Amino acid sequence: MIPLYYYLIISCILFAVGAIGVMIRKNVIIILISIELMMNAANLALVAFSRHFDMMDGQIIAFLAMTVAAAETAVGLAIIVCIFRDREKLHIDDINILKW
Repeated sequence: MIPLYYYLIISCILFAVGAIGVMIRKNVIIILISIELMMNAANLALVAFSRHFDMMDGQIIAFLAMTVAAAETAVGLAIIVCIFRDREKLHIDDINILKW
């Protein structure tokens, strides 16, 4: 059996890659993908702890979080498509729709 800390190390690496992607990248789609990567890293840690302590609660919560993330991604991509149709660019600095 693989030790728990291997899963936690992978989860930390995935979360760090996602956080760096959010901070460095300027494309809205890449930022959305990075946020999803961070959420999947948290789900991996939750499932790893759940498996380590022989409880199903963490796996159920991770499954529910994945369904909410799928809905969030669908809404986010719909908003991105609307912005792209209006502005014809997806650079985060050029999108200032909510400003006066």
